[in-house]
Amino acid sequence: MATLPFAVRAQSAADPAAESLPLAPQVKGSRPKANTKVVPPAATTLGPELQDLRAPNSLALPTKPEQVQIRELRPLGLSDVETLAEVNNPNLKVIASQVDQAQSNLRAQISLWYPTLSLSASGLPSYTGGKQGATGLAASTSGSSTTTDRWFVGGQLQASWALINPQRVPAVAAARDGFEKAKDQYLVALRELRLQVAVSYFDLQQSDDSVRIGQESVRASLISLRDARARFQAGVATKLEVLEAETQLARDEQLLTTSLASQAIARRALASLLDLPQTVTPTAKDPARVIGTWLPSLQESIVAAYAFREELDQALLDISIANSTANQALGAVQPFLNIFNTLIAGAYNGRQSVLVDLPGSTGWNLDNTLGLNVTWNIFDGGAAAARSRASKQQAQQYTFEFAKRRDAIRQEVETSFYELEKDNRNITTTSREVISAREALRLARLRFQAGVTTQREVVDNQRDLTQAEVRYSSAISSYNKRLAELRRRTGLDQIALCTPSVLPAKKPVLDGVTSVPVEPIPLQPACQAAKSAL
Repeated sequence: MATLPFAVRAQSAADPAAESLPLAPQVKGSRPKANTKVVPPAATTLGPELQDLRAPNSLALPTKPEQVQIRELRPLGLSDVETLAEVNNPNLKVIASQVDQAQSNLRAQISLWYPTLSLSASGLPSYTGGKQGATGLAASTSGSSTTTDRWFVGGQLQASWALINPQRVPAVAAARDGFEKAKDQYLVALRELRLQVAVSYFDLQQSDDSVRIGQESVRASLISLRDARARFQAGVATKLEVLEAETQLARDEQLLTTSLASQAIARRALASLLDLPQTVTPTAKDPARVIGTWLPSLQESIVAAYAFREELDQALLDISIANSTANQALGAVQPFLNIFNTLIAGAYNGRQSVLVDLPGSTGWNLDNTLGLNVTWNIFDGGAAAARSRASKQQAQQYTFEFAKRRDAIRQEVETSFYELEKDNRNITTTSREVISAREALRLARLRFQAGVTTQREVVDNQRDLTQAEVRYSSAISSYNKRLAELRRRTGLDQIALCTPSVLPAKKPVLDGVTSVPVEPIPLQPACQAAKSAL
């Protein structure tokens, strides 16, 4: 008894409830077409305020240091960077070019349905010359010698039309599916670019917030060091407390240095994604804040992802292309029938040639042939059947790829959804932590000034506040990233925007902390800095 293939046995052993699920070809069609309406179209032009940020020439290459020196810091909003990316990004232009290439290939395959007309010239013109003489008895009999001096012009015009071509229909079908697949790839690239831009912008906002936190930490450490030195000079504090304050200041300066480096890297990463001019660096115009709330449920998000993700359509198109390739391979051993008409014309002028046997010295000829041409490769050793079978097996492989992509899409949506819930809770807890740590630092500083506690308590509370603010900023950035991922992975844009907070025109001053200047620290060579610690 024949055994079932492993894949068939695995499917038959699956959950019977899965049999009630509709199949993808029934839902999307066996050859789904790209739906450009599910994705907002990409911007093609820049507004007047962004005209000077158009991408440089694709082949431009700076050769002088001043050509890459940053001369402008341009504040940009999230909508600005999305527009710039859609207009400037070279990767999106590459995908758009591939769509044009697929369309041209489709047009080339459609031309198989049309007749062909070719013109060739056999002599344009050709010349034949020669001379023949006789000696002895032949010379006395034939008289003088003969000469050849002849010009010839000729050409051939042939028209052909394939009445029967078994490979034509599957070739056109495969090219059409390839064109649809290229358009789907463009939509995928556009979605991915918008996600990358949003993530890069949120990273830049977080780096800006890290710089702000680092500056506030340095200011707080400067105040603590000032108080510790004043108490030490007054004789009510020990040298240990001064050293603790100096240690905390060095730690906060290191945090600020790291944040400044991360900020510079985030800015240039965004500039690379936007393909900005070499002398411009973008900055975040908007501060980090929660964008909104994701409205659809987890189940609605998963179903929407199955409906709108072009990756699943691409898998179905791969199956269709493989089947068309299989049919095209079988067409190689089927009969081909062509109708053709050949017109040959020529004209000659010159003496009668003894070298070329053509009568007369001047004339023309015209020959027209109309007929059918049949070609049939009856036996090829089974090569066509083997190639067809390989393409069918590849189509079966793509069905498994479809299942793989489907499962991956669900996992992506679920991961982003659960991460969003986690970040939502983290925003709540870290915000309370920041408020508590800020108040604890205020009380600790008052206790230290009153002489009822040590510098260690102030240092610990200050470190707790810095870490709490870093976690709060990270939670907001991560939350916004998860929102952007859900928009990308589901195709939905159902976000309830947050009501903007009403803030005073002037930033409040907390305990004189913001009035303390943070002086820039000169950069020492690494060798010299390492020696100072020895």
